[in-house]
Amino acid sequence: QVQLVESGGGLVQAGDSLRLSCAASGRTFRNYAMGWFRQAPGKEHEFVAGISSGGGTTNYADSVKGRFTISRDNAKNTAYLQMNSLKAEDTAIYSCAAGNAPTNLRARYDYWGQGTQVTVSS
Repeated sequence: QVQLVESGGGLVQAGDSLRLSCAASGRTFRNYAMGWFRQAPGKEHEFVAGISSGGGTTNYADSVKGRFTISRDNAKNTAYLQMNSLKAEDTAIYSCAAGNAPTNLRARYDYWGQGTQVTVSS
């Protein structure tokens, strides 16, 4: 089992930045690819970004390319999502997940955190 706990969400204004963290415990963090997904009210889950186990490969949704950066620190068992130039449409609950590839497919992720709320006011 891998336990994931997100933090760093909050209420910000459009154009601001936030950094989300995903702290992992349990099985070896460095063996897992990590992903971030989000769900806005009334909408489906949406892939945001993914990173391979070693950090050498990243994958982003078109909607966040150039604004968001995913990273990880395997020594700290933590993944991050740096979000810049936030927009009102980025408002959602953001969840991290651990799986076997940095894919946009939710089914490829085995472990999920509870999520953290990000609200961007326009």
